[in-house]
Amino acid sequence: MNRRNILWSAASALGAALGASRAQAATEAPPSNKLKVVYHLSDAEKVNFVLGNIQNHIDGVGPEHVTIALVIHGPALKAFHWAQANPDISKRVGDFSKDGVELAACGNTMKAQNVTLTDLLPGFVSAEKGGVVRLAELQSQGYLYLRP
Repeated sequence: MNRRNILWSAASALGAALGASRAQAATEAPPSNKLKVVYHLSDAEKVNFVLGNIQNHIDGVGPEHVTIALVIHGPALKAFHWAQANPDISKRVGDFSKDGVELAACGNTMKAQNVTLTDLLPGFVSAEKGGVVRLAELQSQGYLYLRP
């Protein structure tokens, strides 16, 4: 009879301790339900389409519910050269910067096109190791990959 009481007390104490640790973990770090998405753009003819997709994404869920990165390399980067960008693209890039979208230009493409960050629209960062490397880094951080 004494053993049964000891076992019952031990099991009750263990259950209480597990319940308390779960409650504490839930109050310390609530899970983030902020989606992380990386858009991949290399085709010059898809620039407006991809920018439209990003805007629709932000409009659909709100900038506070999504973290978006846009990685650009290849021929598509020319559309973001400061001297050549059309006003619509310039406005969209400015709006995306305000919404916290990471705008990453491939360092290899920048070298091939002989441009620096100052030659691109404001808000860009350089993906020094290359656009495809940046895409892989973001995916390893839990970003969902989209290539419209």
